[in-house]
Amino acid sequence: MSIHVIEAREVPLGGPRAMTVHRTLPSRERTTIGAWCFIDHYGPADVSETGGMHVPPHPHTGLQTVSWLFDGEIEHRDSVGSHAFVHPGTLNLMTAGHGISHSEVSTAATRILHGVQLWVALPDAARDTAPHFESHDAARTTVDDATAAVFVGSFAGAEVAAGAYSPLVAAELALPAGGVADLPLNPDFEYGVLVDTGRVLLDGDPVARTELAYLDTGRASVRVTAGVEPVRLVLIGGTPFGEKLLMWWNFAGRDHDEIVAFREEWRKESGAEPGLADAREGEPASPRFGATDHHYTGRPLPAPELPGVRLQPRSR
Repeated sequence: MSIHVIEAREVPLGGPRAMTVHRTLPSRERTTIGAWCFIDHYGPADVSETGGMHVPPHPHTGLQTVSWLFDGEIEHRDSVGSHAFVHPGTLNLMTAGHGISHSEVSTAATRILHGVQLWVALPDAARDTAPHFESHDAARTTVDDATAAVFVGSFAGAEVAAGAYSPLVAAELALPAGGVADLPLNPDFEYGVLVDTGRVLLDGDPVARTELAYLDTGRASVRVTAGVEPVRLVLIGGTPFGEKLLMWWNFAGRDHDEIVAFREEWRKESGAEPGLADAREGEPASPRFGATDHHYTGRPLPAPELPGVRLQPRSR
């Protein structure tokens, strides 16, 4: 079975003090891997040069956000009252469901910021669930020369009880220079392998830093061989997402009209656009995204303009 490699594209993250990230999902080639629908990979970045992460309050619907750090610390606040810190080795999982807003800011103690931000598309039966937040320590295991920190689902005998609405797995893997590991896979899953550091061979195919290797269903294992330097990988996987998905900005929906409605609710509720609240005086405030101040200095992120054509959902 061949391995398909997806190259990353550079994207500015956040508002005026945008931090550059490497995005591999969604891409032209793939919308989802399992229910995983978004991968941003950032750092290692010296915050004295980049300014770190400063993402103002912004909305989400129909998905889960999965925050995983290699280095640094991020402060999370959201509209259901959660206040937590993302640390290496600890999963922060936010289920947006019906709707939520949150902010993410690297802390003053952070010198180097390095990690991944992942999203999971919620299936139709769960995408209107009540928003909530949870945190879990990773489960540790080893496979040949690889050490693994499992932060979603189960892998190689280790399991984390993170809330999931479809079969999923995610793990950080580390191999020494020249290390080899035969990773056990679920043949019902499709997988993605993101290279954070070093270069690897996956069943003999080369994959470089920031690239995402896609592995289709039907595999029972894959051999990972590290190059001349230590390697760190992020493995994600799940059963193929069988529903069509429409992702625009921070919203996950199913059709154009739904996205338009989400955007309008955010515009009315957030106060991100000066004067809009006064112009809407007398109309009921939308309850979808909740409180949006989050103790953040500055306005929430305004929604971008919609394109002049109807948005179309995509399959996997």
